[in-house]
Amino acid sequence: MLVDAGVRRAYTVAGNSFLELLDALRFEPLMALVTARQHAGAAFMAEAEGKLREVPALLLGGPGPGIADFLVAVRSAHQDGSPMVVLVEERASVQLGGPGIQDEVAQLDPLTLFGPFAKWTGRAETAAQVPVLAARAARAARDGRRGPAILAVPADFWVAPFDGVIPEPEPRLDDTGAVLRSAHEVAALLADSRYPVVIAGGIGRSARKNLIAAAEQLGLSVYTAFRRQDSFPENHARYAGHLGVGIPPGQLDALERADVVLAIGTRLDEVTTQNNRYPLSAQTLVVIGPGLPATHRRGLTFRIDCEAGPFLRKLVAVGVARSRRSSAANAATHTHMTPPRTSPDNPLVHPADVVRVLRKVAPEDTVVTADSDSTARFVHRYWCFTEPHTQVEPPDGVRGYAVPAALGAKLAAPKRTVVAVISDAAAMMTGQELETAVRYRAPILVVVFQNGLYADIAMHQAAKHGRLNGVSLTAVDFAAWARSFGAAGYTIESPEQLEPTFTRALQHQRPSVVDVRTDPDVIDPDTRLSALFQRSRKS
Repeated sequence: MLVDAGVRRAYTVAGNSFLELLDALRFEPLMALVTARQHAGAAFMAEAEGKLREVPALLLGGPGPGIADFLVAVRSAHQDGSPMVVLVEERASVQLGGPGIQDEVAQLDPLTLFGPFAKWTGRAETAAQVPVLAARAARAARDGRRGPAILAVPADFWVAPFDGVIPEPEPRLDDTGAVLRSAHEVAALLADSRYPVVIAGGIGRSARKNLIAAAEQLGLSVYTAFRRQDSFPENHARYAGHLGVGIPPGQLDALERADVVLAIGTRLDEVTTQNNRYPLSAQTLVVIGPGLPATHRRGLTFRIDCEAGPFLRKLVAVGVARSRRSSAANAATHTHMTPPRTSPDNPLVHPADVVRVLRKVAPEDTVVTADSDSTARFVHRYWCFTEPHTQVEPPDGVRGYAVPAALGAKLAAPKRTVVAVISDAAAMMTGQELETAVRYRAPILVVVFQNGLYADIAMHQAAKHGRLNGVSLTAVDFAAWARSFGAAGYTIESPEQLEPTFTRALQHQRPSVVDVRTDPDVIDPDTRLSALFQRSRKS
């Protein structure tokens, strides 16, 4: 049933749970079992695969506190609309109501733990319910707005025979008429608009071609939401910029002047809205996408709760073609994305050069994974995402995501190059999943920006106090660390080593790690520690 739903991999940490299910997986040629080193790593792999394929992966957790490590990935899947089915094994049904040797484990109710971030939850009360509920979980994870579905199953239910029938899902109501009416209304709104813009999010990634067609025909300027830059090609003439951190005023020109804003498949989070400034109260906001959270703002707001693809196709069909000029934001964006000229006299490696050279030698459709830290901001600024499904990142506040996510992405798309960009601090959190990549022969490239700091915290300390405390890290030989797992390992200590080393590392048919010793003074595309110290002393 799970194979029929499109599930191709089950991720877990080896334990004494799911014994019968794991044995059954051995004989299922269309579903592979991936055993990770740590629970959070397994969860990040499953979330990344769901994000890339837009079909759920399976995550398995046992009856213990380890499932708490799933929480960050489940929350990320909820925020990003990544399909995922989480099966949690509970104690045998005869023990659920009584005392046990691990009462504290019994109190860790997975439905309560994951409930706030789950699209669907269920618990099997009888063995006969397990296949039926699993089918519902798989459908819930992938239908409408995608997300995580959680199913709790007692340990003794796996061996029970099942000769029942899994009911067919109820037919979805044909909402073609409603979508067409909404498209007509929005088309009329755009016909009267002088400066319409789009903010494209990750939940609408599957509608990328439709969005490009709509932007070209209707003359729409398109921004991408925070960390969702592959929702629209950044080299397109209608591209207005990435609504991320440190955006210059010129890049916000189109959004500042807009009279109509179409938010397609995005939650309009704090960064995307530039600290809740946009859309302005005088701007008409149209939120398009399934199951998006309510927006609290002053100003006229319309909501269209449907898939972005069908809506955009209708909008292109009924909309009046307009040839609006590209916004000045387009030119400002390309200026913003141009890597700075670094001094040839500086022997230290500038992080912008790392991204520039890697972008030069990597294939156009390379999948890039990153964490929620300052390292990712160099990727956001200088990579230039032109192909679909090339950016795999968590929504916010997640460390240690990049390496396991890269493995999940590589297993899901084995023919594509996958690069994890990560800081030295985050690499030590879940970097042991490199061994998992070696074991499953998944040739990912891990690029470690090693500056010896918890850079985000150092930046705040330097700006506020003019000094650092508790943010220094001991240097790690990541190349030797990689080789200890059976991966290839390289170290870069000067700018001239970048291109030949990356070119060689990308040719390997096994996982590789490139340890880049970056300039610790450059911790953000716009920030140097030394400048923060100087400003702090003056103040």
